[in-house]
Amino acid sequence: MRGIGVCGGVPGDCGCARAALARLTLLGPGPTLAVRGRIVLPEIPPLADAMPQRAGWAFRPVPPTPRSIVELLRAGTLDAELAATVWVLIEGRVPVIVAADGGGAGKTTLLDALLTFLPDGVTTHELAGSSETFDWLPQATELGWQGALPTRAGTVRPDTTVLLVPELSDHLPTYTWGAEARIAIRAASVGYGLAATIHADSLDEVFEALRRPPVEADDDELSRLGVVLVLRHLDDGRRRIAAAHYVRPTARDEHGHVQRLGPAVLATWDADRDRFEHFGWGITPELALRVGRRAGDFELEVERRRDYLTDLATAGVVALHDVRTAIAAYRTHSPTLAT
Repeated sequence: MRGIGVCGGVPGDCGCARAALARLTLLGPGPTLAVRGRIVLPEIPPLADAMPQRAGWAFRPVPPTPRSIVELLRAGTLDAELAATVWVLIEGRVPVIVAADGGGAGKTTLLDALLTFLPDGVTTHELAGSSETFDWLPQATELGWQGALPTRAGTVRPDTTVLLVPELSDHLPTYTWGAEARIAIRAASVGYGLAATIHADSLDEVFEALRRPPVEADDDELSRLGVVLVLRHLDDGRRRIAAAHYVRPTARDEHGHVQRLGPAVLATWDADRDRFEHFGWGITPELALRVGRRAGDFELEVERRRDYLTDLATAGVVALHDVRTAIAAYRTHSPTLAT
């Protein structure tokens, strides 16, 4: 904790300020800040740039140093087969959520590395947290947004836009929560991509956090979350994706009956052997259908990309620019790349 002095930095030098501060108590989601003669601030993460908010100004946390997906492979955060599977899904604009319990776990680093897999022509649109107006989103009103009507609509399309949410929480005004988070999740139902992080240690915790007020997403909306990766920061400093889930979207059969299937497990991490066990093969037809491929082509493409990423890791190609160039080259030369 650190104190900020009043009037020249000397606590208590101003009598009127001292009287006012003696009665000041700030209540929030963190520790209560009660002061007598000085303002006491809680410890907060390092902050970077400022940005305007509806109620004033807010600050962003300093972003982590970017790391490539190959660097994360070499560190053991995930393996080449899981990375290849997620690559095909993200390229098909299936949403991806990275969950981890607490700060510093590597959520943002992993999400940023995975976004390298987005295909050419697809862009990310980062939400502005509590100041988000959605004036650029043509479908904002039909998705339930109660704010001002879109005034910049027409510049984005569902098939070429991924909504980027640095964090689904109310920890900072620059993060996205409440009605803004609900609209972002609903946008996935009309074809927008979604990439986000959230504080949670399991898929159930992700669902529970987003079901509760003020987000209040329903089960059909939550079924659009796509790939949910649960990341763990181990005591020895290593980071591992403990579980990778595929959340099946609500669908209707040929008779119009609603079909709700439970989430499927793509992979889990075996702590005893420090290796990943894969289960996505059991739902290959579903995954292929989701990204517009035939099952056999999907399986073949995952194998090819697994081998390609393995070769990059073996060759020591880890620099972010080099990995981006290599992934772009793969798209150019892959014989089975979907168009």
